[in-house]
Amino acid sequence: MRSRYCAYVRDDLAYLRATWAPETCPADLAPNPPGLKWLGLEVRQHAQQDADHATVRFVARSKLGGRAHRLQETSRFERRNGRWLYVGGDLN
Repeated sequence: MRSRYCAYVRDDLAYLRATWAPETCPADLAPNPPGLKWLGLEVRQHAQQDADHATVRFVARSKLGGRAHRLQETSRFERRNGRWLYVGGDLN
């Protein structure tokens, strides 16, 4: 989760795609809008359901055009071929 947040901060779309399950990765993954500033990530909960499935509840904060934004999500991850992939999430 933290590495994906860093990829958003760095606008590293290649890393985001590499860590996103192919069946749920959007075709139109766009770079950050100009002026977006990421302010921080708070991981609030992590739960591993089994050896290959986990969830992470987090809050990510950003600012764009003088307005603060907050993304709260519970993300689902699956381990495939030894690598954790983001499958999807539910906004909280």
